[in-house]
Amino acid sequence: MIGQATIYIRPLQQDLPLDSEGAHRASGPVISCLTCQRGVLFSEMKVHRDICIGTSVQESDRDGEESHGEAYVREPDVVSESFPVRPESAGTSVASAVVVTDSEEFEHRASDCEWGLIENPAQASKVFKESLLMEHASGKPLKLKMDMRDTEEDRERALLSFYKQQREWACPLQCALDGDAAVGQGVVRYFLTTIISKLQFGFSLNLGGTGRTLLFEGQPDHLVPATSEALIESNLFQVAGRMLAHSFLHDGPCVTGLSPAIIHVLFNGDPEIATIVTEDCPDLHIRSIIEMLETEELTQEQEDTVSNLSMSWDLPAVTKTNRRWLQNKLLVHAVIGRAKRQIKQLRKGLKDVMVWPFLISRPDVVPLLFPRTGEMLYTPQLLLEKIIWPVGDSDDDDDDEFDVETTCRITGFLRLFIETASPRKLAELLKFWVGWELLPCELKVELSRGSFPTSTTCFETLKLPVHFKTYTDFEAAIVASINSTNTGFGLV
Repeated sequence: MIGQATIYIRPLQQDLPLDSEGAHRASGPVISCLTCQRGVLFSEMKVHRDICIGTSVQESDRDGEESHGEAYVREPDVVSESFPVRPESAGTSVASAVVVTDSEEFEHRASDCEWGLIENPAQASKVFKESLLMEHASGKPLKLKMDMRDTEEDRERALLSFYKQQREWACPLQCALDGDAAVGQGVVRYFLTTIISKLQFGFSLNLGGTGRTLLFEGQPDHLVPATSEALIESNLFQVAGRMLAHSFLHDGPCVTGLSPAIIHVLFNGDPEIATIVTEDCPDLHIRSIIEMLETEELTQEQEDTVSNLSMSWDLPAVTKTNRRWLQNKLLVHAVIGRAKRQIKQLRKGLKDVMVWPFLISRPDVVPLLFPRTGEMLYTPQLLLEKIIWPVGDSDDDDDDEFDVETTCRITGFLRLFIETASPRKLAELLKFWVGWELLPCELKVELSRGSFPTSTTCFETLKLPVHFKTYTDFEAAIVASINSTNTGFGLV
């Protein structure tokens, strides 16, 4: 520094050593070429100088704008390929190189911005999933196979083994059922439905020494992760997180009825401010002890019971002044504290499938991944509005057509079955009809000469035999068919 002036010293180009010491590196200041007056990095001057020497006198006499354009065309690609560009030291040509080098990154960011700007959460979710699947469309396909001739426990082991491995979960999914005639998209629906059904209602495998293995326990809309050490040590909740995210990524069904407090903490919420109610505690014995603190006066026996529980969780004994505070602390520990490791594993599973950044940036999408139980209840009217009924034709002699009387009788049986079925039975019918418990745009009905109702899940078509004369026989047959979905499609 001389006074208040800053002096920069630049060596003359003809005095620079132009022998390369190795591979091209992004180093040195940006200096101007004495021939074309363009800014070039010091380490790239030799390559640029060879270009300038080979330029004809006529090209150098062109106007400045054409000269700049020609120089850019002749500039070698080594600039963009040999080093990461730093904005503070880059010139015009270097800035252009950034666009070429990072085009994929910018396209990904643009896609992110696209779903980030969509107001409707369902539409934003659709755009995100399509973008992620397209990005990995050329990856190694995920091949999921299951032998329908195996026992239910063996099939569950196959599913758990598949999701225990680290994979690129956004790659194309290919599913196959050995021992079954099923093909096409209906098989994918079957797998995703089976996966979510196991998470929702439990595995037949005896993993925790308690018979059927439940990963989530409690009452509807208050489900919390099970506290079994065997499940935690086996990282099954990370597997569950992968299953949940994978089904979400492929527009599959979701686990319903998870406790809002668990969802709040799962997505980095503060446990101390989570809304927890006594129904969130699945252990009825612990719940009854916590509910004792709601009474006006505690007997000595009740105080001892509460104090024994609180001190076992490193909390103070109950007193007249800390009852409300202790009740809240006991509830937080019973619901959140005992599930911290499970929540951490679930979060890791969501991250493995690469949906975590999207869910964190769009909290309004979380209810689509973890809907309430009431939101998934099907009503008869909901299904009837989607059905495309067959039309009888008494004038056609084709064997595939049935008269109006037969058509009305069989479709009337189906309508009566739907109108009198429970929401659970309607969900099972939908699963048999289309392969999972998600309502499509259309539900097709066809008549056939078979013995039992069958479904073509890929085409969302239910085929009803015409030989039934009474509703009782029809109901028994369709219930039997619905109950067969756990053993395969039979005919697809």
